[in-house]
Amino acid sequence: MTVREAAVAGAVLAVLAVLAAGGCTTAAGPGGATPTVSSQSASAPADTHGWTAQRLRGALAKRPGVTRTAKATVQNGLVGAVFTRNADGDHFCTASVVDSAGLNLIVTAAHCVWDPGLGQRSDLVFVPGYRDGETPSGVWPLLAVSVDQAWKDDADPDVDVAFAVVQPQGGRQVQQVLGANRLGVDRGYRLPVKVTGYPGAADVPITCGNTTSEQSPTQLRIDCPDWTGGTSGSPWVTDFDPDTRTGTVVGVIGGYQEGGDSPDTSYSSYFGDRVQALYDRATG
Repeated sequence: MTVREAAVAGAVLAVLAVLAAGGCTTAAGPGGATPTVSSQSASAPADTHGWTAQRLRGALAKRPGVTRTAKATVQNGLVGAVFTRNADGDHFCTASVVDSAGLNLIVTAAHCVWDPGLGQRSDLVFVPGYRDGETPSGVWPLLAVSVDQAWKDDADPDVDVAFAVVQPQGGRQVQQVLGANRLGVDRGYRLPVKVTGYPGAADVPITCGNTTSEQSPTQLRIDCPDWTGGTSGSPWVTDFDPDTRTGTVVGVIGGYQEGGDSPDTSYSSYFGDRVQALYDRATG
């Protein structure tokens, strides 16, 4: 970590400490598994993109029209951090449980699990409900990953979505333990959603609520102030039922610019026929 990265990481953690003590809430955002200049990645312990002193001060002021919470309880553990090998290292992406006949499926961004130049990333694990080093719902290794051929060949941003089968633990599948969100396909471009994910510089999940809009016919966007690196794959959930604590996932942070190169706007590939076909292949 460079001196600048360390300084920014310290500032981010200081903000999070203020939040934990009862201050205003903040957020951190789109993350990729591989650092690039334009994408908001968080394969390092802290991602500096967007965290100027002014942004850090602004993160403490809640902006109108957007709801943000430091304790992302709305998903009841369906959302988890993605690590390499185990939960002792750095988490770099987010995933969530999605309903399937096998009761064993998660959804995330394709760029979190598959490098078009190298293939599937190995030794990845899903840690639902991760918080402050604790793994309350276990560590679930990824067994099989399904991504669209257009992502494998050309990193097509319109299919920056992946489904992964996770290994059962203690004789039970992940959906049996946690429940699951439904998959929402062709739900349109304007939907009220909550986006929950794990910032690369924090060990607790955060949530932003807002209404999506059309970036293009194949991309959704959402405005969530001050989302920096580390949360690619975070689910966009609509129709949330507070009784079951589940809803319908209609996007994941990814797609255009692998989720966005601005900390205030995030993107998702539109969940249409291609995502449905990918889901069918993953569960077939």
